[in-house]
Order: sequence, then structure tokens, then C-alpha cells
Amino acid sequence: MIRLERAALPLDTAARLKVYTRDIEQAAEPSRPDLAAHLWSHSTVRRRVRDGLLATLADMAPGHQRCMYCGDGQGTDIDHFEPKSLAPLRTFDWLNHLLACSYCNSNQKRNRFPRAEEGGGPLLLDPTLQDPLNHLRLVLPLCTYKGLTPQGEACIDVFGLNSRGVLVNGRRTAYGTAKQSIELWRIATDRGQHSKAAEVVRVAWDRPLADVLVGMFHQSGHPAAELLFSGEEETLGFLRDQELREAFLSRT
Repeated sequence: MIRLERAALPLDTAARLKVYTRDIEQAAEPSRPDLAAHLWSHSTVRRRVRDGLLATLADMAPGHQRCMYCGDGQGTDIDHFEPKSLAPLRTFDWLNHLLACSYCNSNQKRNRFPRAEEGGGPLLLDPTLQDPLNHLRLVLPLCTYKGLTPQGEACIDVFGLNSRGVLVNGRRTAYGTAKQSIELWRIATDRGQHSKAAEVVRVAWDRPLADVLVGMFHQSGHPAAELLFSGEEETLGFLRDQELREAFLSRT
């Protein structure tokens, strides 16, 4: 999970979302969840808003339309961050929409939306509002996550970030390819092959599980970086190269 910027919707899509929100607001409160579910599933309504929502979310997503939660699966679903059954008035709220793969949306999250015992605030992270780096640390040798806060721990649990073997194994592969990418960038740059170096950067960020690359750069600046990258001093040196950092991190 990486920090993402919320984009602006097409004007016609935004206008239609407001109309449907107003319809739900005008309904009696007990009937709002049923009306919200009905409107969202209605073929005409979905045809009017789905394309604009999906296209904008896809532009915001990491890599090639990757899931905003796991970073691996293709983002095919419009997820309601706060489930519409719990917050019907947010069913057509653009700020409540994220792009998810079908596994995260239907198998992992479903209607789960844990809240803090004190204050009742959401425990799940919205990467368009919060920086996941403040809540989750990727343990690079293991390619598993450590929760730094209750929000981070809740995300690990709800999305199965450590229990889904395909994610952990995928991160191991992503770690290896990320190390190769920064080495290739250094070689191409030293040879004056700047177009090739730029392509290396583009491909590195377009791969699944870009959170691994983000975690590598972030942890290279940690006070305990030498320990975190024990045995991989060359990789740490590359990650600390200011020219390399500027080339890669200008994409985030």
C-alpha cells in the first residue's frame, strides 16, 4: 500500500454522483441502506457513473491499474472505503471510492470496517488521505509487513497482507527486480544512456507491488539502515545516491 493522490472526476460524473446522493438524503433514514444498494446496482445508474469512476481511479492507482490495497491484483472493482451498508450517504461520495482487486474487495474486506474503541475512528487506511509508511513497515528480508499503529495492524489483518502467500512471494520477486532496476539505472546513467535510464524508472514503477520499491527508498534513510540492509551494502549505497533518488522518486 502506497500513498496516492486523489484526482478530480470528470464534471459530468461528479454531477451525477451528487444527484444520486441527494436522492438518498431525501429518503427516510431506515430505508437509505436499501435505496443506496438498489441505486448502486441499477444498470442505468452504473452505466452513467462507472466508466468515469473507473477511469479516474485507474489513473490514480499504482502501476498498471493495480489494487490500492494489496498493490498486486488488477484493480477491477470500485470499492466503498466505508461500506455502503454502514454509510449509505457515502455510496456516491467520490472521496469514498478506491480501486480494488476482486479478491481484496470480495474475499478479504467485504463489509469489514473496524473502528477504534476510543473515538470510533476508522482503523483501515485510505491511501489517498494517509501515508501508509507511517503505519506499515515492510520487513525487507522477509517481505512481510509489521504494523506500526493499530491502523497498520488492521490493514494487515483485513487484507491478509502477510497471510496470502502469493503476496509475500510476489514481494520477494519484486525486491529482486527492484534491486536489478536501480543497478541498471546506474549503469545506463554512467554510460550516458539517459533514455534507457528513464525507461528503467518507468518500468520499475509500473510493475506490481510498487510498495516494495517505496519501502526500499524509505528504509534507506532510516537511522538503522545499515542493519536493515545487512549484507546488501551495495544496494543501500545505490538507494542513497542522490541522483538516483531524484530520478526514481520524482515519479511518486
